[in-house]
Amino acid sequence: MRKCNFITAVAILILFSCSTSKKQNSEMVETKSVKSMPTSNGKATNTADNPLLANYDTPFNTVPFDKIKVDHFMPGVKIAMEEGRKEISQIVNNKQKPTFSNTIVALEQAGSQLNKITKVLFHLNSAETSPEIQKNVREISPMLTEFSNDISLNQELFKRVAAVWAEKDKVKGEDYMLLEKSYKNFVRNGANLNEEDKTTLRAINKELSDLSITFSENVLNETNEYQMHVTKESDLSGLPEFVRTGAAESAKKAGKEGWIFTLHAPSYGPFMKYADNRELRHELFKASGRRGAKGNKNDNNANIERIVKLRYDKAKLLGYETWADYVLEERMANSKDKVNEFLDRLKKVSEPAAQQEMTELLAFAKNNGFTGDKIERWDQSYYVEKAAKEKFAINDELLKPYFKLENVLEGLFTVVNKLFGLTFKQNTNIQGWHPDVKAYEVYDSTGKMMAVWYGDYFPRQGKRAGAWNNTLRKQWVENGTEYRPHVVNVCNFSKPTADKPSLLTFQEVVVLYHEFGHALHDMCASGKYASISGTSVPWDFVELPSQMLENFVYQPEVLKLFAKHYKTGEVIPEQYINKMIENAQFMAGMASARQLSLGLIDMKWHGSNPEGKTVASVEKEADITAKFYGDNSDYIASTAFSHIFAGGYSAGYYSYKWSEVLDADAFEYFKEKGVFNKNVAHSFYKNILSKGGSEKPMDLYKKFRGREPNPDAMLRRSGLLKEVKP
Repeated sequence: MRKCNFITAVAILILFSCSTSKKQNSEMVETKSVKSMPTSNGKATNTADNPLLANYDTPFNTVPFDKIKVDHFMPGVKIAMEEGRKEISQIVNNKQKPTFSNTIVALEQAGSQLNKITKVLFHLNSAETSPEIQKNVREISPMLTEFSNDISLNQELFKRVAAVWAEKDKVKGEDYMLLEKSYKNFVRNGANLNEEDKTTLRAINKELSDLSITFSENVLNETNEYQMHVTKESDLSGLPEFVRTGAAESAKKAGKEGWIFTLHAPSYGPFMKYADNRELRHELFKASGRRGAKGNKNDNNANIERIVKLRYDKAKLLGYETWADYVLEERMANSKDKVNEFLDRLKKVSEPAAQQEMTELLAFAKNNGFTGDKIERWDQSYYVEKAAKEKFAINDELLKPYFKLENVLEGLFTVVNKLFGLTFKQNTNIQGWHPDVKAYEVYDSTGKMMAVWYGDYFPRQGKRAGAWNNTLRKQWVENGTEYRPHVVNVCNFSKPTADKPSLLTFQEVVVLYHEFGHALHDMCASGKYASISGTSVPWDFVELPSQMLENFVYQPEVLKLFAKHYKTGEVIPEQYINKMIENAQFMAGMASARQLSLGLIDMKWHGSNPEGKTVASVEKEADITAKFYGDNSDYIASTAFSHIFAGGYSAGYYSYKWSEVLDADAFEYFKEKGVFNKNVAHSFYKNILSKGGSEKPMDLYKKFRGREPNPDAMLRRSGLLKEVKP
């Protein structure tokens, strides 16, 4: 089966094998997953015995996770890699004149078996990993890097691609986008370098791959290894019942008395928000805030300095001034000057607003017993929650009963059906990688099968923190047959307990909608080529569908569809909805300043020569939030900043704010015409969701909106811009 442009696919898979996102340990449930299956004692080398090398005899050709063993991966990769080499050789040795079909499309279709296998491996490494899987990733990743280098630095192959590029005027539409991407991939991966420089580039790529994996594993280790064991009930003062219950269950599973709190979001976030014990808040914050910076085996300081040096060297080798110049050439923003101007514009609005908010928060805290001169980082969530409760008379404990996970999902399916005509049907015959995973068939309004969608929502050992969207199979068309995508959403929400279902915080509802927005981008894809299908778009455009869908959670007509008390069935009261909407703008300046700080740290690392830079020096210069706190010694962003050091956001973290501009402006269009307006929804589906990267992002946006996005829409939504400008 064909999936993705061969050159980029391998690099992307390596990249995502270690990318992290945002956010407990739970007892492992025995399952016939890769993790719990016995090894095959080396007997999986036979193609017939290796399910990864066979056609999947499963519903919709979904991955047979119950049949896959860890020992299948290495032999499977070796066999698939050899097959891929033969496919590339056939392209190179083709005696016919290079054409779009026999070169560009052939390259797009090459390496399908390898892509299929590595997608499964890297998915499991993030969602259901084990020491055995991590060992495979460590051994296979450099093989893939070298293999990718062999393709991108193949001079004869590049000559054929360049020959087609020389006649690019003959190629139109989606074909042109694939041609352009293919040609640039070669150039940007060193095809024009001399042999000595190609050797240097190979070494850089291999070391970067190794370092990114090490960085990611260090952060995961720091997150998983820490536990704060509380034995005094008095230390639980302020914590809601749901937080205490979860901590008690964690302790019970660990065979201990009392309560255990961890660095995973369902444990960490509520403790920082509600715990009256300031010393314990500080202790937990320090464990999180210094991940990767404790001078132990998981320390990432040296890894960071080496990563940014290698990236800079690679950029210079390829003819770019900095790594940011190299990365941004293929983004909507296009240049580091434009990114810096964008961040500076938002900084000028956000910084004074944040200062005013923190001044008001300090005054509130002092009226409630705080004796310090400045709010500390481990105090902020605590006093923000108290201030919000007083100001809006609303909090997580009050709202969670209305957000039962199953109800939220059903409501989400209803929203997506009303907007885009999609329906969801659970299929229990589709195997997941863990018993918690549920799989659904997705159909459009005509009954066409659109996708298989997997939801994996509870934390466990071996599953990395955060929330993300992934594909086990992309969408593409080959020889007249369309292959529909298999899409994955992963989050980390509190598991059901003996007497309560999984109840989400409002922010977790937003996260669920966010990741589902990414899933829609993949599920609704309707292109010819996998490498420019679905979410395969510039990274400062990819967040548009996800962040746009978040907006619906704040609409009363949407909330009333699913926000029902899990015991009584009562629809969430109107006054709660109004308060939630008001609360969305609370501390907006500080929230914006924090995101901007991360974007500025990213650009500080990657926008100039990194020589002499250290974690301390970069963060001192770039973290604009530091001035709001008294003690910053226990907060180090870079050493756990997996987005930019182990994921794909280097020189690209600004894209979250960039996409906020797009999504706020897009949703204003929905609000102008009606939240469930069919015409607007159809335009978004037709011009954004289905198109992927088949056209330039700004062209697609203008087709949807009728004009370029207006940045003021984001500032209006956040309350940072009070007057509507023409």
